[in-house]
Amino acid sequence: MSSGAAEQQALARVPGPDVVEHLISEMTLEEKLAQLVGVWVNASSDGDSVAPLQSQMAGDTRSWGEVISHGLGQITRMYGTVPVDPSEGARRLAAAQEQIMSASRFGIPAQVHEECLAGLAAWKATAFPVPLAWGATFNPTLVREMAVRIGSSMRSLGVHQGLAPVLDVVRDFRWGRVEETIGEDPYLVGTIATTYVQGLESTGIVATLKHFVGYSASQAGRNHAPVSMGPRELADVMLPPFEMAIRHGGARSVMHAYTDVDGVPAAANHALLTGLLREEWGFAGTVVADYFGVAFLDVTHGVAADSGDAAVLALRAGVDVELPTVNCFGGPLAARVREGAVDESVVDLALRRVLTQKAELGLLSPDFSATPTALSGPIELDPAEDRALARELAAQSLVLLSNRPFAGSPALPLSGSETLGIVGPLADDPFGMLGCYSFDAHVGASHPDVPMGISVPTVAGVASSRFHSVVSSVTGNCESATEAQISAACEVAASVDTCVVVVGDNAGLFGRGTSGEGNDAADLRLPGDQHHMLDRVLSACAEFGTRSVVVVLSGRPYALGDFVERADAMVQGFFPGEEGGEAIWDVLTGVVNPSGKLPVSVPRSPGGQPGTYLHSRLSGPTEVSALDPSPLFGFGHGLSYTSFELSDHQCSAPAMTTADSVTISCTVSNTGARAGAEVVQLYLEDPVGEVVRPVRELIGYARVELGAGASGVVDFLVHADRTSFTGLDLARVVTPGLVKLHISTSSTCDVQTHEVILHGPRRVVGFEREMLTPVEVRVLD
Repeated sequence: MSSGAAEQQALARVPGPDVVEHLISEMTLEEKLAQLVGVWVNASSDGDSVAPLQSQMAGDTRSWGEVISHGLGQITRMYGTVPVDPSEGARRLAAAQEQIMSASRFGIPAQVHEECLAGLAAWKATAFPVPLAWGATFNPTLVREMAVRIGSSMRSLGVHQGLAPVLDVVRDFRWGRVEETIGEDPYLVGTIATTYVQGLESTGIVATLKHFVGYSASQAGRNHAPVSMGPRELADVMLPPFEMAIRHGGARSVMHAYTDVDGVPAAANHALLTGLLREEWGFAGTVVADYFGVAFLDVTHGVAADSGDAAVLALRAGVDVELPTVNCFGGPLAARVREGAVDESVVDLALRRVLTQKAELGLLSPDFSATPTALSGPIELDPAEDRALARELAAQSLVLLSNRPFAGSPALPLSGSETLGIVGPLADDPFGMLGCYSFDAHVGASHPDVPMGISVPTVAGVASSRFHSVVSSVTGNCESATEAQISAACEVAASVDTCVVVVGDNAGLFGRGTSGEGNDAADLRLPGDQHHMLDRVLSACAEFGTRSVVVVLSGRPYALGDFVERADAMVQGFFPGEEGGEAIWDVLTGVVNPSGKLPVSVPRSPGGQPGTYLHSRLSGPTEVSALDPSPLFGFGHGLSYTSFELSDHQCSAPAMTTADSVTISCTVSNTGARAGAEVVQLYLEDPVGEVVRPVRELIGYARVELGAGASGVVDFLVHADRTSFTGLDLARVVTPGLVKLHISTSSTCDVQTHEVILHGPRRVVGFEREMLTPVEVRVLD
């Protein structure tokens, strides 16, 4: 019997609760470190297929057999690195796991992770809408259902961990990764992300919260740029979504951010990754590196002299797993341990967390099978039910920004009897539907010889399948258009009853698009020549009496102030996924009543920073500055084809203690002729704070679906903890005094305000505070 087989038999006899400690006591240093790294088995050695600075086993010339001889912690993106048929990917994964288990003494399989930000990032898998679209739905229940479907597919393929969701709160819309976020408000981000985590974790997939923390506030919206942020903004804006997803979502993994905050990189921040996350919040899961984030401590941050120093800094800070491959936690860290630069007990701390998670996943069980269950039959990663859900989610995410009268009636919905013109750079582009982390945009774009694995109908394509009289003209691409192309679009606009102009973004990586990771914008004008093109087409529509409908498909909000009074209707979509084309026409024709609300404000002018509604008084319009940063459309805005009325406003008490609750209620009535959904929003205003407070902040919302003429009652239970903030002493506190609670339909449209006096002592609250505002919706008979 080989020593490996003997070790595996001995391990099988160890009682379950004791197996982790037994392994730690038996492993050599090399075997321990092997569990703290991943290997990107399919990545290109030139780093060009996915992103700059990324390469397979950088600086490592060992064979595969040598790499796995001591075991392996993780396999990086077996399905999501190159186009591979899912069944072939499953067979490769099974073979790799068998090799890993056979090569090492203890027979421990690798934990497998994949990206799943807009659906599983694998060839032929459903491309769901991006997270910014999730936020626009204000529908956590639907997002949870999506996550369950994504997680179920992943689990069947032998995947154990998903690198999602993104909980960064948008602070600057120029940042390329806005599309990956859920919005500009921490409560919306936290509640939507939490349900995504719940859905993913319910299937057995480890959800990974990213990017911890502050990444989205980088200077000038530039990727990886330093973050200039004080402790209050960090605590009150950036941290709450992570707190919520850990406490209420049950997330089992956190990914550190690339950036530094006030000079300290997240990957080397012991106070953040250990002091706050583990000791204060009690997080017991794993902290994984954002790709190459440990090496960046040396390469880009300059706080480490070499890979060994970087490994020591990250390990001591609390990073458990180096991803995506071995740069620092292999030989360089082993050398530092043997030199005495870091004690092996620190390695054991990380190892204990890694092995505990593997035990939870069943990877240390004698009954573990390396064969994914999906191989028991045909593998279908884009089934009809997933497409139906993607379409529903897309439709609920579309925001009707404006709908002006045209020929005596609102411009939308369209009747379908008119002649249609479809123009613009995204009129017939399937990539106008897909975010940066959808497989075909993220990976497929580097493999032009491989067909898309899914069907992604375009706006023009769906129009042609539904209507008889359609004329389309693709006006260049997102970054350039010729005079001839623009003139052709104007000719179309002059010849039809209705002209739909489709503008926005193409997502990609690091300069290979106008939105997505590394595609940061200098300002918020529509990319390329689109501003000029839209100006010309709208002028043509006005001259010839053509109804004009502008559809924006983008990864960030763009300044539309030059066009809002000229277009008859505007619809905003945030990369609505593979069924986006169908969903757009469902909304334009009234098959679906639009109900999406803006998760980010739409700026009036290209330089109207700050765009986020979550600002102080002095950050808004004032008499001491000639610049007015007021948005064109505020956070939470969105129109419908029906009308709603909010009435019978009630507050259960005019006062409460700093440890009590009040109930805020209102009746919502659908006063129109068709069914629809309204999102009732509750905002907090703290007029006099011990520190500067935002003008308002969302503390609750309810999506209310009502038939024509129907009514419902919405009750918000507001605990005093929901008024908490970081005070002068940097403690989170609830203070006595007046607060205002605004019942609204957007951040710029108050319907009713309730004043409540808090009395009693100033209370210090922390991680165990009430983070949620429970809401009950009762539809009346």
